[in-house]
Amino acid sequence: MQHYLNYIDGQWRNAERQITVMNPGTGEPYATIAQAGIEDADQAMAAARRCVNSGALSDVRPAQRTTWMLKAAEAIRAIADDGALVACRENGKSLNDARDEFIEAARYFEYYAGMADKIEGISVPLGKDYVDFTQYVPFGVSVQIVPWNFPVSICARSLAPALAAGNAVVIKSPEISPLAMTLLVRAVEQAGFPQGAVNLLCGKGSEVGSHLVKHVDTNQIVFTGSVPTGQRILKDAAERATPSVMELGGKSAAIALADVDLDTLLASVKVGIFFNAGQVCSAMSRLLVHRSRYDEVKAAVVALAEGLSIGQGEGNPDLTPVVSEGQQQQVLAMIEQARNEGATVLTGGKAPDLSGYFVAPTVIEATADMRIAREEVFGPVLVLMPFDDEDEAVALANGTDFGLVAGVFGEGLSQTLRVANRLRGGQVFINEWFAGGIETPFGGVGLSGFGREKGQEAIYSYVQTRNIGIRLRHG
Repeated sequence: MQHYLNYIDGQWRNAERQITVMNPGTGEPYATIAQAGIEDADQAMAAARRCVNSGALSDVRPAQRTTWMLKAAEAIRAIADDGALVACRENGKSLNDARDEFIEAARYFEYYAGMADKIEGISVPLGKDYVDFTQYVPFGVSVQIVPWNFPVSICARSLAPALAAGNAVVIKSPEISPLAMTLLVRAVEQAGFPQGAVNLLCGKGSEVGSHLVKHVDTNQIVFTGSVPTGQRILKDAAERATPSVMELGGKSAAIALADVDLDTLLASVKVGIFFNAGQVCSAMSRLLVHRSRYDEVKAAVVALAEGLSIGQGEGNPDLTPVVSEGQQQQVLAMIEQARNEGATVLTGGKAPDLSGYFVAPTVIEATADMRIAREEVFGPVLVLMPFDDEDEAVALANGTDFGLVAGVFGEGLSQTLRVANRLRGGQVFINEWFAGGIETPFGGVGLSGFGREKGQEAIYSYVQTRNIGIRLRHG
């Protein structure tokens, strides 16, 4: 069984303790990784602080950071195939999707490489006796806590702009799925960033994660994960008023209008809720359908779910296992509670007879007051509900504490755009779920968090504005 290490101050280091990583497709141990502790976290923070204080990242001409970023992108692409196999076996996702994660990670480095030398301030006119201007300066040490569902791409999503802006980074990887991230960091290591610029720790969130968040040298926190964990981090961050970017999940709804094109909708349902076994913060977890089309759409969605292939990720099936036994049991428990509350399970709702941690693709008819329609499941579970008019659809879509993404499906431009403008969320899709890419800002409102990742806007989450005013003396 292969053993993986942590990356601290330019060195790969072992630890006295280790974590066993399971293969979700088989339910068997796959590999081990060194379990970082408090001492490791302190060493990583000290290395990042030395890097920041030396100016090795921030004092160089920004074009140098562009060069490092592009070298990192090239190195990530070179290991995409090897990394994909590791990600597939530790996480359960399909081999194709795992490879896409590495390609997306490389794109993040390419994209933000193009911004590293374009973070420009402004000149403020104060009259002839003054010169006043602004600068964007890096925060310093960015602590980034990465979730298990897309660890490689989400790590790169935050790491790339942080480095482009001149910050040093300490990354806390997820205990469940930390291995592919070590390959990502090995690739970044080849780019030539200064020592201490990137550090990677795999440790328990309650121990290492909490310590990093509270650390005196933490200048910024970036977290993607569950609402309860995010709330705990924010309470700790408040003690030092540490700036934070929070992406905390969602319960996103798609609205299918009366003139929806069925084929267009079904293509988005397939990817929206069944991609990565529904373990996507921006998943299409609710589908609201105009009553005139409800029976037709319901039958088509059930047929779609029942026609999906299910299997281990290496075979690239339509539906892969969820990440762990605990996640499987949590999803099944929420489905069972929905039954007890009176919801109708139209298909699925159980674990198929396979080794590993699978949940059958599930479609449930529920009402808006049921837990399954209000809380994030993080599994391949779609909640179906009818509506009678536009106002009701918008009320249902906006009727949770979340506000990450939403979607509208219909043929009339005026109506779809009108509805989109009424939806509560940081990103709204029209006629294609997950429309956009790394170029489009991403983030939520309400319990979905705050701050934006991706796109040009994200780079400004990793800098702070400094104003310099000069009074001129006249001879």
